[in-house]
Amino acid sequence: MSVGQGAVRAVDAGGFDYAPLEELLRKYEGQRGALIPLLQGTQAAYGYVPKEAMVRIAEALGEPLSQVFGVATFYAQFRLVPRGRNVIRVCHGTACHVSGAPLVSAEVERHLGIGDGENTPDMMFTIESVACLGACGMAPVMMINDRTYGKLTPDKAVDAVKEFAALMDGGQAQPSAADDGRGTVAEEVA
Repeated sequence: MSVGQGAVRAVDAGGFDYAPLEELLRKYEGQRGALIPLLQGTQAAYGYVPKEAMVRIAEALGEPLSQVFGVATFYAQFRLVPRGRNVIRVCHGTACHVSGAPLVSAEVERHLGIGDGENTPDMMFTIESVACLGACGMAPVMMINDRTYGKLTPDKAVDAVKEFAALMDGGQAQPSAADDGRGTVAEEVA
């Protein structure tokens, strides 16, 4: 038994669900150049690329684990840790940056107790800094999932996160009173 097989069996006992991965491995069996599609499919199935999956992919492809890990860490599209159920993206493009995005990010991070790229302990939120959200006229801007919040101050950003969290606690998030019906909340600066 190889080291990889022992690791796979140990994780099996721990409850990792290999079924989606095994289906992917069957789909790409014998195909050259399948590593990236396998990693993409794995991320689609699990929401990230778990280490257990990398071990199994390496084993199935007959590649060293270091090769699979190297590809997974080289490309920015792959995540090696799970994301929270709700992703907060704070724009740091030029318009947002000069309009106060660093202060917005800092206050949201302080409120949630996490830094950029981290998850809250309850996995409710992940916060990410992004280069552009395409809403420069509403700068500074952040998104929570597919809802855009604009013309933010640090306090308004935290209020939006609190409102969203409260709606999630009560079930499904509903549009706020300021929602324009397209999932965009454009708050006016008071």
